[in-house]
Amino acid sequence: MTLRTRWLLPLSALLLTGCGPNLFDRLRNFWSLGLCGTVIVVLDILALLDLAKSDRDFSGKVLWALIIIFFPVLGLILYYFFGRKS
Repeated sequence: MTLRTRWLLPLSALLLTGCGPNLFDRLRNFWSLGLCGTVIVVLDILALLDLAKSDRDFSGKVLWALIIIFFPVLGLILYYFFGRKS
């Protein structure tokens, strides 16, 4: 197994996380989310509130907000690991 084929599956899975519903789609049908979807929506909203209170510049806030909105699960994980300033 070469290096390129070893990373093909995780990379494609990472890219396909954006193919699902975004935060707006999840909020539009809020009552049909189920437990997992509700937890994701609540965590995304908390991440957006945390982002709004941060001392980051406007363009950085907009970029992170778009990442969180259009990639609800992956954006949330990326924001909490890489986007938060201590």
